[in-house]
Amino acid sequence: MSDPALSSAAPPAAPPGSPPVARAVTLSQNAARRIAALIEQEGGTAGMMLRLSVSGGGCSGFQYGFSFDDTRNDDDHVFARDGVTLVVDEVSLDLLAGSEVDFVEELVGASFQVRNPNATSSCGCGSSFSM
Repeated sequence: MSDPALSSAAPPAAPPGSPPVARAVTLSQNAARRIAALIEQEGGTAGMMLRLSVSGGGCSGFQYGFSFDDTRNDDDHVFARDGVTLVVDEVSLDLLAGSEVDFVEELVGASFQVRNPNATSSCGCGSSFSM
């Protein structure tokens, strides 16, 4: 039986004024591919996961943090796609519910981007947001 916490599917973000979105974070196919490549490049173990967190700071009030981790904490929520795992702590999930993590390559560079339906504004580089 599969663990519902490992689901990679989540409903689309709700339009403004609708009920809150599901408490899930999804990975795009591009993000999953890039995470797998980075783990392989760094010689990571099979249990290596991408951790997404939110902390105070940044030019818009909150900022996203990405790191690799091989430890799952008691308050972590786990999401998976195409063989890679994303972990988000309970407090950060409250701010990230309904978000999608994508990997975007543009002329100016490549980066992970968070499409967060809870953010009312974000900075120009997309690494911080406000609610």
